[in-house]
Amino acid sequence: MSANTTHMNKTRLEAFSDGVFAIIITIMVLELKVPESTDWEVVKHLIPVFCSYILSFVYVGIYWGNHHHLMHTVKKINASIMWANMHLLFWLSMVPFATGWMGVNKFDKVTVAVYGVALLACGFAYTILAAAIKKTYQKETPLTMAIAKDNVKGYISVLLYCLGIVTAIFITPIISAILYVSVAVMWIIPSRHIEHALEQE
Repeated sequence: MSANTTHMNKTRLEAFSDGVFAIIITIMVLELKVPESTDWEVVKHLIPVFCSYILSFVYVGIYWGNHHHLMHTVKKINASIMWANMHLLFWLSMVPFATGWMGVNKFDKVTVAVYGVALLACGFAYTILAAAIKKTYQKETPLTMAIAKDNVKGYISVLLYCLGIVTAIFITPIISAILYVSVAVMWIIPSRHIEHALEQE
């Protein structure tokens, strides 16, 4: 098993990951139920669901874009990278559940906190994947330095997620939502550090 894992093709891993990203978005959009009428009261109940879908769609898109850039830094796939990638995909696959629960319950404090926990777990998983990739390099390179710069942004994200979770429970979910949106804005443009490092190589 270890021999096959070590020699796994990078393209195959990327294709599998892209498929999972596509399925995650599909599951989320299926949560958007078609209104049975055009009455405003009926449509109004769907607004929280739609808002939570937009936020999660943006997040999944961000992870897809940054995952794409991160995979370009991989020289070869080993067991650590493969399982770190699976770990990230696992937590991302939990996002549709957290999204639907939060939307249906109109951003109740518990659901907003759980959503934050899902985002926090995804953030940790992405950091672990980046560390596993960086570990395959024998020496410091422009790419490893670029990955390290992204990790700083990752640590800030984790801090904001934690603040969002605590704020949702003890203060107000509105502040938590603002914090989650702030993290999304911070990550919405894929890393230029990695792009520049790839150009140098």
